[in-house]
Amino acid sequence: MDRAIVLLNMGGPNNLEEVELFLKNMFNDPNILTIKNDLLRRFVAYMITTARKKEARSNYERLGGKSPLNFYTDKLIAKLQRALPDVYVTKAMRYTPPFAKDAIKELMTRSIHEVYLIPLYPHYSTTTTKSSLEDFYNTAKGVGYHARFHDIANFYENPIFNEAICKRIEEALEGADPGEYQLIFSAHSLPQKIVEGGDPYLSEVQDHVRILQERLGRKFGGYHLAFQSKLGPVKWLEPSLEEKLGALAGKKVLIYPISFILDNSETEFELHIEYKEIAKNLGIEEYRVAKCPNDSDTFVQALVDIYNKM
Repeated sequence: MDRAIVLLNMGGPNNLEEVELFLKNMFNDPNILTIKNDLLRRFVAYMITTARKKEARSNYERLGGKSPLNFYTDKLIAKLQRALPDVYVTKAMRYTPPFAKDAIKELMTRSIHEVYLIPLYPHYSTTTTKSSLEDFYNTAKGVGYHARFHDIANFYENPIFNEAICKRIEEALEGADPGEYQLIFSAHSLPQKIVEGGDPYLSEVQDHVRILQERLGRKFGGYHLAFQSKLGPVKWLEPSLEEKLGALAGKKVLIYPISFILDNSETEFELHIEYKEIAKNLGIEEYRVAKCPNDSDTFVQALVDIYNKM
């Protein structure tokens, strides 16, 4: 076995002690805080981390003391490994262990000569895909790891992946009539200036919504795109999920987290807990959230298909 698939993701705290590390690494990423002056960026990152760590720790406590993303990642790796027994499957996280250096050490020990990097972000963004690939390649270069690398920028157009999404949406309905629901695709927001700087994330998310809407047809009472998880006073992508929910007061809504592959704090805490309360206060008649693809059999098939086409 001289080939490997490395699943790349942002990661999440494995325990409460890693919450501060997660925030520190994320906000020190120049792809996240696009401040050119390194000293200024480190200072701003320190201020944000200090301001957010108590609340973030409290949120993770409500999720069992760690990010659910790690659990789903391991389950996905186990299933993908069974589907591809001739390829070694592992992971590299951007902001929490195991880091790229850990994965690369593992690959070198196993004498892996061909590596397939699959960032678990369906849409390309400098803040996610670029950051994870850049980190992996820079780390490999720094330790002298020379292999034949393959990577993929996005996979939102993959039909098997979109089948996995539609199955998750159907599961969330639990037999209810979709015509009674407004389907909201909730994407992680980005500062508007990043999109204006040429980041293709917004256009890819919009294209993905179109693809899914065409696939689902006229099943739902309406289709919408909204954005969650904004931070700070700068202008972010609109409409916010809260604004969209307010505009749909009195209706039944189903949320699908379109920019997430694995359930994490932004789905299991933000969407399932925080926005559920917001929806209730805004007068939403019924509020549901679909699961991410996670380790579903169909998504595993999609990853096999993505790998075979790389």
